[in-house]
Amino acid sequence: MKLVFSLVLIATASLAQLAAPNPQGVAMGHLHLNAADPDTFKHFWTDLIGAQLYDKNGLSGVTVPGAIILIRKATPTGGSVGSTVNHIGFTVPDLQPCIAKVEAAHLKYTKPNNGAVQIMIDGPEGLRVELTEEKSATVPLRFHHIHFYTPDPQAIQAWYSEHFGAIPGKRLLWEAGDLPGTNLTYTQNATAVPTQGRSVDHIGFEIKNLEAFCKKLTDSGVKLDVPYNTRPQLKLSLAFLTDPWGTRIELTEGLVN
Repeated sequence: MKLVFSLVLIATASLAQLAAPNPQGVAMGHLHLNAADPDTFKHFWTDLIGAQLYDKNGLSGVTVPGAIILIRKATPTGGSVGSTVNHIGFTVPDLQPCIAKVEAAHLKYTKPNNGAVQIMIDGPEGLRVELTEEKSATVPLRFHHIHFYTPDPQAIQAWYSEHFGAIPGKRLLWEAGDLPGTNLTYTQNATAVPTQGRSVDHIGFEIKNLEAFCKKLTDSGVKLDVPYNTRPQLKLSLAFLTDPWGTRIELTEGLVN
């Protein structure tokens, strides 16, 4: 399926807006997506979804209030559906213009049968994106949630609460946890596979005092796939881990500076 868009390619790193961290020092940071055709994928995000381009310190993608979406050239091994991150969600003040754009781009989408004013888009690179109308929204687009598929919603809810300070609760019918900048939503599914290599390769949290945070994680028994280190070329510090259900997580400090 070919998407045709027009766009003036202007780097807009200054538009990146992340939430202030919670008491544990954690806020939503970024999503890292794999794309066989990054340029077309960026057009999808900017022209159809309404994101702004992001290009800073060698990192490239788009940004919306609440999150940075980094895109790298790599053919995904599969879409988000089927992985532990089934889809990602955003809010908009008026859904109808979005539907018109989706239909004009000949993308498949579905509407829920629960009465919510939202659509689920099957986007390029196998990425599923949910848009929900929120009339009270004060910005044209905002990052809203990461929707996990997991065999044990209660266990994953407790894990993200313990290690990241996600406040447990409910989002509609589902177990959930709130972090600054995002809701983590958990749906029961016994067959979801790990994210690494998929269209959503990993999720990222921005951490205040990352080195100390990593020590706290390891002291609590969490294994880091990549220990705390600094990347001068990227002007940030980072570490990687994988949650017990297969979602790869990057921890950063300095993504917005």
